[in-house]
Amino acid sequence: MKKLMILCAVILGFTITASAQDNKKAEFKFSEEKHDFGKIAQGKPVTTMFEYTNVGEEPLILTDVRPTCGCTIADYTKTPVKNGAKGTIKITYSAAAPGAFSKAIVVTSNSKTPTKTLYIVGEVVTQPTK
Repeated sequence: MKKLMILCAVILGFTITASAQDNKKAEFKFSEEKHDFGKIAQGKPVTTMFEYTNVGEEPLILTDVRPTCGCTIADYTKTPVKNGAKGTIKITYSAAAPGAFSKAIVVTSNSKTPTKTLYIVGEVVTQPTK
């Protein structure tokens, strides 16, 4: 019985230590996670910036920002973002094909939530010929 109590205490100690370390990890908070471009003209690329703040204690490092479509280009802060500092992810959509669109951008980092998905939506409209 005594050995069982010691084993439980050790397991509890490891659990508390592991959760305390998780609280120190980097974590981002986005000002918006979905951007609506509304109606945009065909053939005129549009750009938006997703801004985030590192609300964790460790520096936040984005390891990859990958759009799910070749019609979207991403550029992002590549240096570590310290606690309380801000970083950006710049997304450009080509607007080549007419119609409604909804595109996902997958962000991979060293944060508590290692994968985050951002979205851009809108509608590409053709311009009337004159």
